[in-house]
Amino acid sequence: MLMSTTARLAVTVAATTVFATTPPLSAGAAARPQEPRAPREFVALDSVDPTIRQEMRYVSAHNFVGERIDGYRQPVCILTRPAAEALHRAQTRLLTQGYTLKVYDCYRPQRAVDHFVRWAKDLADERKKAEFYPRVDKSRLFEDGYIAAKSGHSRGGTMDLTIVPLPALPAPPPGPGQESVPCFAPQAQRYPDNSVDMGTGFDCFDTLSHTDDPRVQGAQRANRQRLKSALTAEGFVNLPEEWWHFTYKPELFPDTYFDFPVSRRSVSGHRP
Repeated sequence: MLMSTTARLAVTVAATTVFATTPPLSAGAAARPQEPRAPREFVALDSVDPTIRQEMRYVSAHNFVGERIDGYRQPVCILTRPAAEALHRAQTRLLTQGYTLKVYDCYRPQRAVDHFVRWAKDLADERKKAEFYPRVDKSRLFEDGYIAAKSGHSRGGTMDLTIVPLPALPAPPPGPGQESVPCFAPQAQRYPDNSVDMGTGFDCFDTLSHTDDPRVQGAQRANRQRLKSALTAEGFVNLPEEWWHFTYKPELFPDTYFDFPVSRRSVSGHRP
């Protein structure tokens, strides 16, 4: 079928637009979608304070899902610079007391949150129930507030963390069956961690994880208060339902949920 002059002109213009907006490929290279990068306000935490320990749980399979979470490419804590600098000040305070901070999670991409949501909707997948949510029916994870479609972590000013006594010794490998021990069991029985005893493990879906739960007393309560005091003094706000969860205020991006991957590449080249 022959095209009119007008139609031929339209095809020519359209082709020109595609070529003008498509970057040239090197010989033999395949086209790949461009990954989003972090805004300049984000930094790797260890570029601000290399003394803070990092045990990024969602890069490993030891988490409530039971596999590496989407978007976690490397075990690196990424935060907005004001949050990282405030965390450094809290660390300085704790070091004088014989402790160090340890982060479990920091910035979390939206694709990771989406992974949590997909997992929560799959009621048949209960690989990690015995450890992380033994007393919660999986069908109630949304209703009870353990899983949500959006997370403050994706805004860059929220982190999950604990404290470790100095000298910080590595945690021993888990013994047989410890990955099935409830997260609220006595510390010597549950999955090993080199942190102080907080009464529950990290990401324990249970009311015992509430920061001020009256059933948590003695050294466990004192440890929670030590962490909370050090962080609130520097502008962090604790989520009452999770002793490990803190947000630096005011947030730089209170209404933005980012989706760049967790990797050094996402923040490489940034300068103060």
